[in-house]
Amino acid sequence: MDPIIRIGIDTSKHVFQLHGVNAAEEPVLRKKLRRHDMVAFFTKLPPTVIGIEACGGSHHWARLLQALGHEVKMLPPQFVKPYVKRGKNDAADAEALCEAMSRPTMRFVPVKSPDQQAALMLVGLRDRLIRQRTQLANTIRGYAAEFGLIAATGICRIEPLLERIKADDRLPPLARELFIIHAKEYAQLQARLEEVEDKLMAWHRADECSRRLARIPGVGPIVASMLVLKTPAPEAFRSARHFAAWLGLTPKDHSTAGKVRLGVITRAGDEALRSVLVVGATAVIRQLRRSQGAAASPWLVALLKRKPPKLAAVALANKIARIAWKLMVSGERYAVQGIVVGTGRAA
Repeated sequence: MDPIIRIGIDTSKHVFQLHGVNAAEEPVLRKKLRRHDMVAFFTKLPPTVIGIEACGGSHHWARLLQALGHEVKMLPPQFVKPYVKRGKNDAADAEALCEAMSRPTMRFVPVKSPDQQAALMLVGLRDRLIRQRTQLANTIRGYAAEFGLIAATGICRIEPLLERIKADDRLPPLARELFIIHAKEYAQLQARLEEVEDKLMAWHRADECSRRLARIPGVGPIVASMLVLKTPAPEAFRSARHFAAWLGLTPKDHSTAGKVRLGVITRAGDEALRSVLVVGATAVIRQLRRSQGAAASPWLVALLKRKPPKLAAVALANKIARIAWKLMVSGERYAVQGIVVGTGRAA
């Protein structure tokens, strides 16, 4: 068999499809392996370039294959799909992977270390607990409204509402008992969430880059930690605009025939990271309004005069993302000179 120069692997839980080509780009390997046969096969294979689609378990296999001496390239699924010729099966996907990874302009996903993935679990667990807390809070509000008990908006209003429910003698015994169960569940969720946030704050304080990013207005410890964890190789982006585009904070381009047509933001990339950046930008705008423009960025003030606040928050999130990328790549610090992004500088 001719020497294999490149292999594409379509991964799954138990069955893995391989597609390899030689120096003439001719298929010389089409093989299906079970999970327990993977290590033995690649241990005997001479070092080669292997392409894997970035998905669940892909980082584990990338680290394992790298330990065996192979060069592993992870590809985003949306970049592989255009190379699928026809139909949808494991063999076609493996062939598409093998073809896509050979393109000179292809972009790859950096392989995360076990420690990075463990820290990312903290972020995911926090996000899940927040969703569960919100769901439970809405449930409590809905049931309380059925008995004429209304609370103002905000998660901080739930515990006072539960206290009012506990002190209300007009409630039926069954309703009181069920509200007690909801209150206990809410307290447990709150305690677990505080524990996870304490661990995430400890990780933030131990990471120098995360501490530097937290100095940017609109970027607190949680956002800074997520930026560092979700972009382990910021130098892979050619510019700050490419980083913002990866986050989905740049407008869709529908230009043709020399006419520029820009639409809404693409919403590509990591939804959670984009969301917290927009929330941070919204907080900056709220603070600007409360301070009545003191020490404000002229760019942001002018933007708010001609654009709605929500649109301005997205534009500010784009700018925050670009500043964060610059600090991550250069190692500089953000010198805070005001409360709004645009009044500081890298130092």
